[in-house]
Amino acid sequence: MNKHFFADTTVLLGRTMRHVTRSPDTIITVAIMPIAMMLLFRYVFGGAIETGLGPGQYVNYMLPGIVLITVATGVTYTALRLFTDKKTGIFGRFLSLPIARASVLWAHVLTSVVSTLISVIVVVLVALLMGFRSGAGVLAWLAVAGITILFTLALTWIAVIAGLSAQTAEGGGAFSYPLVFLPFISSAFVATETMPGPVRAFAEHQPMTPIINSIRNLFAQEPVGNNIWAALAWCLAILVVSYSFAMVTYRKTVA
Repeated sequence: MNKHFFADTTVLLGRTMRHVTRSPDTIITVAIMPIAMMLLFRYVFGGAIETGLGPGQYVNYMLPGIVLITVATGVTYTALRLFTDKKTGIFGRFLSLPIARASVLWAHVLTSVVSTLISVIVVVLVALLMGFRSGAGVLAWLAVAGITILFTLALTWIAVIAGLSAQTAEGGGAFSYPLVFLPFISSAFVATETMPGPVRAFAEHQPMTPIINSIRNLFAQEPVGNNIWAALAWCLAILVVSYSFAMVTYRKTVA
């Protein structure tokens, strides 16, 4: 690794973070849809969904799924920022300078993690206003944060592939639609046991369900069981595969 990698990444990270801070509507926009979903499910559908929790506690059940939807929505802007840099020629200008090539991508990836986590915090604060409560200790909250960061990294590298491969801005953001939709076919809003056979089989064996169950159990101070290992395995597998393809796509882009 280039000895200047960390210094170059820090400088470029400052650039991309300034773009975010100058357009705080990005973070707000990312949080709006998950918050709207929380309001809809909490106050419209929540009373008709049986989760085994007490009255008014549905927000505790659905928050982990809402967090994943927030992440899936947030990484879309990474693809759009990369697409813009590619189309405006900024990539070419950076790569003509004596800097570590990987730092250009990592600056966008770290910006995605930071800005998405800010949006997640906004969503959790709104959930608290809606009645979300957790007796989880510091270690449990740190575990939730760790899973969320790992999941964000995994999806961000998918966004990198989309941003580098897209021919239009719309195409760059289209990859996020399946990611936002997946939590709806998982344990995010209803127990998988209530689903028809084929749907239940898919819901129980896709990556979102063990991640959601792990976060939910951590919040509820319940044993995470095998869910945590399945969640980590899915996150790491997605991260490794997406990172590998992203680097191949990047090398082709700058060749």
